[in-house]
Amino acid sequence: MVIADAPPPMVIDTELETRHAPEPPVMAAAVGVNVFYGNFQALKSVNIEIRSNRITSLIGPSGCGKTTFLRCLNRMNDLIEGARVEGRVLIDGIDVYHSSVDVVELRKSVGMVFQKPNPFPMSIFDNVAYGPRLHGLKEKSRLSEIVETSLRHAALWDEVKDKLKESGLKLSGGQQQRLCIARVLAVSPQVILMDEPTSALDPAATYRIEELMQTLKEDYTIVIVTHGMQQAARVSDYTGFFLNGEMREFGTTEQIFTVPALKETEDYIRGRFG
Repeated sequence: MVIADAPPPMVIDTELETRHAPEPPVMAAAVGVNVFYGNFQALKSVNIEIRSNRITSLIGPSGCGKTTFLRCLNRMNDLIEGARVEGRVLIDGIDVYHSSVDVVELRKSVGMVFQKPNPFPMSIFDNVAYGPRLHGLKEKSRLSEIVETSLRHAALWDEVKDKLKESGLKLSGGQQQRLCIARVLAVSPQVILMDEPTSALDPAATYRIEELMQTLKEDYTIVIVTHGMQQAARVSDYTGFFLNGEMREFGTTEQIFTVPALKETEDYIRGRFG
């Protein structure tokens, strides 16, 4: 039976819904951040908000300050003699440079994966168990559970489950990088920092890491430094463009790569300089 005066069926514009969907909460932020190495100013008044459970890419030519900024988020710059940070760096609302912050706990909460895979010279099991042990966990059954869970989340368990006692240094480059990711996951971080994590890997291993990142962002906030424009476009939700120590432009990756506000952003993305 047809009712003549029935309202027309509702048409849902999914693209419109997506455009107006609320942004996820802020997990990390920088407010007026300046970084100096001695008298050299590496970062100049950087402001950024990094959203939870999203991937944020930092792009820009070599020496532009993107890795320096990444290292601000877990105070790795503290390890560089003469480094000085001004401004506020917030993780989950807490200023990480406040005197009350425990740096060891901070680096547990904000883990880092480096450019070159750097497994420790010990077994695969001990590599992943290293962090939990460092933080006081001694129970063998719980350590075994964490190791398996972390290796599964890093998409490595099926490849190494029968050789956990073998050295992590025997793994391929791509496997070593996933082992390093598992080592970070083992201490349950909120944020994962990745400094060019695939630059030393072949295309197949790069694909595995990029695929893994998409899975990990369901549970973690990821910030990645990359020189690969295609990689940034493929994996990230937001992109920040650095130049000469400044954050020149920040927005959704779609906006940055299709309608950048600044010509210098477009020129960099198109490979006109670098």
